[in-house]
Amino acid sequence: MKTFKFIGLCMASFGLLILAFNVGAAPHEVAAGLSGLASLDHSPLFTGLLMAGTVGNSDAVMKMLDGVEKSIADFQMKAQRELQESGRVSTETKNALDDVQLRQREFADRLLMIEQKGVASADGGSFSGRSQGWGGQIVNNATFNEMMRGGRARAKFDIQNNTLTGSGNIGGVDRRPGMVPGAFAPLRVEDLFQHFPTDSPLIEYSRENVFTNAAAETTEGGSASESSLTVTLVQQPVSSVTHFMKVSKQLAADNALMAAYINARLMYGVQRRVDAQIVNGNGTAPNMNGLLQTGNFTAHGYTAAQVGTPLPKHRLIRKVIADLRSAGYTPSAILLNPADWLAFDLDLLSSTPAAVSSSDIANGFQQMLFGVPVVETSSVTIDTFVVLDALAAASIFDRQDVGIEVSDSDGDNFTKGLLTVKAERRLALAIEQTGAIRGGDLTPA
Repeated sequence: MKTFKFIGLCMASFGLLILAFNVGAAPHEVAAGLSGLASLDHSPLFTGLLMAGTVGNSDAVMKMLDGVEKSIADFQMKAQRELQESGRVSTETKNALDDVQLRQREFADRLLMIEQKGVASADGGSFSGRSQGWGGQIVNNATFNEMMRGGRARAKFDIQNNTLTGSGNIGGVDRRPGMVPGAFAPLRVEDLFQHFPTDSPLIEYSRENVFTNAAAETTEGGSASESSLTVTLVQQPVSSVTHFMKVSKQLAADNALMAAYINARLMYGVQRRVDAQIVNGNGTAPNMNGLLQTGNFTAHGYTAAQVGTPLPKHRLIRKVIADLRSAGYTPSAILLNPADWLAFDLDLLSSTPAAVSSSDIANGFQQMLFGVPVVETSSVTIDTFVVLDALAAASIFDRQDVGIEVSDSDGDNFTKGLLTVKAERRLALAIEQTGAIRGGDLTPA
């Protein structure tokens, strides 16, 4: 590439020197110089100049062309003096001058076309000066390439500085399909529980209240001890979790990806609300009956003094796990707010000596405490926790899975060309064994 630039620059310089400094030469030398320039393959000449940086902007191009025009004018004056001195102009000189003047006119005609139609590429397609620069505009121009092949001898490029400022979309809009989604936080609470289908709006079940176990050894012929069991009849109505959005019919018809995203967002909104209701529903219709509703769980009952230090949060969780196991349950999950789970990690890092290893820091702390998986969820408020045996604690009864309905028969939708898109789910959470759910304040008094 460097060799090509050098050769091109030398050829260009040689041609320009003939034009610029041949005024004092003999007539036959001027004719030979002009004839050589006219027959020269201009492509490497100008391409060399462009790549060498001589023609990189409008000022350089105009300066070069002005020099060529001045050389031609000087040559015409020289020819006139030759005519006065010898009474004639040699045939070679006359032909060379005619040829240069003809190509000069052709170059001017081509300039008008460039100004009217813009810069065109060699293959006839559109050419972007913003992407190729001024030198690239000239090298890829069809007229320029014709001149380089010897079809034209002169062209004038009126190249303007098209530096773009402002906020206009000069190059058009590259619109991507669909929607860049917002956050879809993982929903993990519901997955802890068993699901059963139902076709009823009301779930009714008997729940053990108190069991007195009087089982004992008896002698032969002796009387057996009587045990007792009390039960409570529980009725849990099915709750509906729903919301809607209005969209135009045009959007639904013309942008399928956007419409699909709206459906997904609506469905996610329902599922996220269900996750929150499973934990915190207050049981008052139309709310679900959640895990932390009074009467649905067993408070841990520990004070700060009973928990002790160091690492009081860790100690408290360990005690509650032990209590569940002592009551005959198998802890399957610990529900914590993400901020509280962070506090657990930081407490370990600041403990003395640090209760962590380099692999813990490099690989991240395993989401588990004392062998029980930790489920991070924003549905649990900060400084609150739940330890539970999910299989024994509750079941979910599904009346209707989350679905999407669309209608234009809502208010003035029909006249406004709108559609109402509604997502709905119907379900009930049945708290079956309150002793299998334990929790409360993470930092007790």
